[in-house]
Amino acid sequence: MGVGAPIYPVGLVVKGRRCLVVGGGRVAARKISGLLACGAAVTVVAPEVHVAIAELSDSGVIAAIDESPLEVHIRPYASGEAADYVLVISATGDPAVDETVRLDAQSAGVWVNVADDPSRCSFVLPAVARDGAVSIAVSTAGASPALAGWLRDLVAAALGPGMGDLAALLDEGRRRIHDQGESTESIDWRSLLDGPLPDMVRRGDMDQARSELDAFLRSQSAPPS
Repeated sequence: MGVGAPIYPVGLVVKGRRCLVVGGGRVAARKISGLLACGAAVTVVAPEVHVAIAELSDSGVIAAIDESPLEVHIRPYASGEAADYVLVISATGDPAVDETVRLDAQSAGVWVNVADDPSRCSFVLPAVARDGAVSIAVSTAGASPALAGWLRDLVAAALGPGMGDLAALLDEGRRRIHDQGESTESIDWRSLLDGPLPDMVRRGDMDQARSELDAFLRSQSAPPS
């Protein structure tokens, strides 16, 4: 039971953007946690939220909130309010309420996800593993979240640690090139990544990795002989 069509993968920037989660249970808590981790301004609406709040407290999510505000409204969903947000997730477990939220969001042109019902979603949530700036996301278009999670874990384990550090190091290299007024488009980054650099980073030998990057950048900028 998937969405019935190919999905178009994107990486949404939700930092500082108003997002709505309707529901106060464990499923809603997972959605809230994911949005807060990406810096979203999250509003939660539900007649009861003690389960979600307990989940968020036990996991340390609430204690970690800094720039990501969390507003909790203990009341039923008000018809039409989905239009006030850029992204909406409905996780009430009540088909009638979920349908009302979906129709409101759809009418307002707001992207909406109905938990555990991909046929009524305008976007689906992948299984995600994060390491710094690197996100590994696997989706089955809603057909099997269990398969998506299994595949995510396999890929993350195969890559190993240090991908976030590797991304930060490459970003440093790109910024250095830009600061020299040059383009990075002609740089053969693939040859660098096919070399020893990733293993250096995995081992935590950042000094050696940086030296490898320096040598590579010099070779790329050297005039042809």
